[in-house]
Amino acid sequence: MKMKFGIFMAPFHAPGHNPTVSLEYDLQLIEHLDMLGFDEAWIGEHHSAGSEIIASPEIFIMAAANRTRNIKLGTGVVSLPYHNPLWVAERMVLLDHLTRGRVMLGVGPGALPTDAAMLGLVPTQMRPLLEDYMEVLVHLLTSEEPISYESDRLTLKDARLHLRPYSDPLFDMAVAAVASPSGPRLAGRYGAGLLSLGATVAIGMDVLAHHWTVQEEMAAKYGQVADRNKWRLVGLMHLAETEEQARQDVKYGMEQWFRYFQHVAAFPQMAVEGNNLDEMIDFVNGGLGVVGTPKMMVEQIHKLIEQSNGGFGAYMTLAHNWANPHATNKSFELFAREVMPHFQSSGMGLQGAANRAQEARDTLAEQQLIAVEEATLRHQSGQPGISA
Repeated sequence: MKMKFGIFMAPFHAPGHNPTVSLEYDLQLIEHLDMLGFDEAWIGEHHSAGSEIIASPEIFIMAAANRTRNIKLGTGVVSLPYHNPLWVAERMVLLDHLTRGRVMLGVGPGALPTDAAMLGLVPTQMRPLLEDYMEVLVHLLTSEEPISYESDRLTLKDARLHLRPYSDPLFDMAVAAVASPSGPRLAGRYGAGLLSLGATVAIGMDVLAHHWTVQEEMAAKYGQVADRNKWRLVGLMHLAETEEQARQDVKYGMEQWFRYFQHVAAFPQMAVEGNNLDEMIDFVNGGLGVVGTPKMMVEQIHKLIEQSNGGFGAYMTLAHNWANPHATNKSFELFAREVMPHFQSSGMGLQGAANRAQEARDTLAEQQLIAVEEATLRHQSGQPGISA
């Protein structure tokens, strides 16, 4: 199957940076990815902790849609327990029409406890709420029959959408997964895709194949199909023409990103190690991702394919602002030019054509010279023909 490629943009910005400028850069990066032929961009939702500054992925997606032509744009993710699922469905259907079917819906329980705390929610409530609201959301998007729901946090009475989706039958849906089996359980139950966040951290690598097994079992139970083409793995990378250059590039912002996960974000599933820049880079290159060359990145994706025990449909790189905008754009250009073709049939076809031409070159070149000589002799002898 043809692998797809994209970006998972939380985003991450140093709290001291101008947020208006940072958001503009995020939009420009998606424009750049669209030009390079990336398939997807997933946009996060966060409300606290100072670094992940997009509060509404839907609003950001609409701004990005107006600047791009082909790249699909997804919520990565809507923290469903924070919202009324009726209004989530309404907003996504509206986006589906406004983008002419370029929108995707990703949902999850919410990553930052500091977000949930402002709503009076504790972590143990998040996944049960996600399951309840997901059932309501899918019904609204796939049925014209009304639905009612009541709990201590939400009441719906004969709820239904008044605008049906633009996509036929529905835009892509995906569920986030890090460590617990709740994501693959929901993805299997509803035939949705799986967004494996932190797929390359130790805990993510350990559960990759297990998550797919869970999804397959749930899909079979509910009469759905677990489709590996809809499985998206999220990892980390920064590329340059040499490993030394890549290590130099990430001096710009890698330490701030590590400190955020080490000391600010209460998200232990993304535990990272390193007391200085060299240790941080070595930790990434120890399996988490790649700070280095396109060749190293090709090897990393092959390792993930093996770890997944059967392959997956898309590789998403996590946007992180380790490098300045110029070096970041260069990293994605190298990825598009030298990594993506290894996993897509169009690139493999070109390499095959080049290999065949090289093998036949000496024989064909000799035939070309003979043809020129014969044409020259015909000309000199007055015979009809055109010399070359």
